[in-house]
Amino acid sequence: MKTNRRCRALLAVSLNLMALLFSTTAFITTHWCEGTQRVPKPSCGKEKKTNCLNYGGNETANETNQNVVHYSWETGDDRFLFRYFHTGIWYSCEENINAAGEKCRSFIDLAPASEKGVLWLSVVSEVLYIMLLVVGFSLMCLELFHSSSVIDGLKLNAFAAVFTVLSGLLGMVAHMMYTQVFQVTVSLGPEDWRPHSWDYGWSFCLAWGSFTCCMAASVTTLNSYTKTVIEFRHKRKVFEQGFREEQNFLDQEAIKYFRERTEEERAEAGDLRLQCLHSCSPN
Repeated sequence: MKTNRRCRALLAVSLNLMALLFSTTAFITTHWCEGTQRVPKPSCGKEKKTNCLNYGGNETANETNQNVVHYSWETGDDRFLFRYFHTGIWYSCEENINAAGEKCRSFIDLAPASEKGVLWLSVVSEVLYIMLLVVGFSLMCLELFHSSSVIDGLKLNAFAAVFTVLSGLLGMVAHMMYTQVFQVTVSLGPEDWRPHSWDYGWSFCLAWGSFTCCMAASVTTLNSYTKTVIEFRHKRKVFEQGFREEQNFLDQEAIKYFRERTEEERAEAGDLRLQCLHSCSPN
């Protein structure tokens, strides 16, 4: 039983640690959602000669460059390009079309005013989610390595399960609130930021993977607690049943002993009476 409990405790600790690592990574990264934004091409210049619009410059020098678009009202989509972007809880980073690298801005500033409260609530829920995961992980480690008795281990196990379940519920709510805020921002956010197409990124997958590991850890911990309690109750029942049988056996032996002793005393008393009668009778 002790080996099985230790294996279940190790599994719960491992799952909780994975959930903690996944959630922390997702919280600080900016790949919850990613996609492309449709933006006008910049004007061609000395430093920008590709993917740009020529507004009447030197056409002879540019006519061999296939990436230069000669400006006219009939060009349509040729006047636009699609830049890559990725967004997290804190920042939204976009490909810099005028230079190498990316430029980032606060996603909290991009969110509509009506959704800022929900976004901050999502941030607070994410922080509490990580903090409760840390508390659950600490309790599981105490139960695994520093538990002095089985009863103390069961108490730590129960508290760890409660904290882990609560953290999982908070994480689920936080992820759903962020998804709602992002979808509203796509529709009502600044025009220079609105995505042309987008999808969920690897940070979003890590966040929900963390939730899955968290709930699996809580289920494992509750399962360990329940199995241990059931095993103790079964052993107690077997012990009590054996004690009753032993008590009944001792009682029967005692009754048999006293009964035999009583019969022996009666027999001795009868012998004494006969002897007395023989000794006292006249010849």
